[in-house]
Amino acid sequence: MFQSERPRGTGRRAAGLAELIYHSTVRDIRKSHRNALAGLLMNIAQTVIFVLAFYLMFALIGARGAGLRGDFLLYLMSGIFLFLTHTKAVGAVVKADGPASSMMKHAPLNTAVTISAAALGSLYIQVLSLLVVLFFYHVLVTPVVIEDPVGAMAMLLVSWFSGVGVGMIFMAIKPWLPEFTTIGVSVYSRTNMIASGKMFVANTLPGYMLAVFDWNPLFHAIDQARGYIFLNYTPHFTSALYPLWVGLALVAIGMMAEFFTRKRASVSWSAGR
Repeated sequence: MFQSERPRGTGRRAAGLAELIYHSTVRDIRKSHRNALAGLLMNIAQTVIFVLAFYLMFALIGARGAGLRGDFLLYLMSGIFLFLTHTKAVGAVVKADGPASSMMKHAPLNTAVTISAAALGSLYIQVLSLLVVLFFYHVLVTPVVIEDPVGAMAMLLVSWFSGVGVGMIFMAIKPWLPEFTTIGVSVYSRTNMIASGKMFVANTLPGYMLAVFDWNPLFHAIDQARGYIFLNYTPHFTSALYPLWVGLALVAIGMMAEFFTRKRASVSWSAGR
């Protein structure tokens, strides 16, 4: 009798945790804008502006054929979608309610729930924006053909997951060095404007340039995603597993650092600031 009650209790606790994460995710999505539709439209507008800005830049410098054979706008969108997904995940996790937040006074809530909610909320908005943009591009401009949609989606999730790992590192540092964290996140996001490799493909880079970008998991994810999207492109210098392993390592380090910070963080730390 006691053995049958234990799995039932575990399942009930897991269901309760999932429900708590769900409601926290909804709250996190609505936190930036009370109207969920308006928040989605703003995110879509940001994506479209990014695509148009890079399209005009490539058109002005005459480098439209420097990428790969295939739909040039889809080539741009593949890099921008993964870049934004990664960057938004970093920012969302860093801004999640920490151990000194007033929300932690509610008994069932903890930092694991707030981090999960922030990460899932960011992923939800980005995936929804991606689907809307691709739908209208498919209907209004030209049919979208993705050679391996499952592989491309896997790379999007890998870029999001590695962003969650980076965000957890910054979140653990934030109570100790809030100003440094703000600057660090900004520098990291702007560095990835170039280091992510969304403006070029790895196969066209010389060896000395590959060494500059090879450390970046987002660079690998974007290049591998283009291999899944385009029939005529096969990545030779990047790995699909590298960003996954880096993401797992960052999440593990972030969890340990967050646990260390949670045991020592206090509301009084920011009282004099």
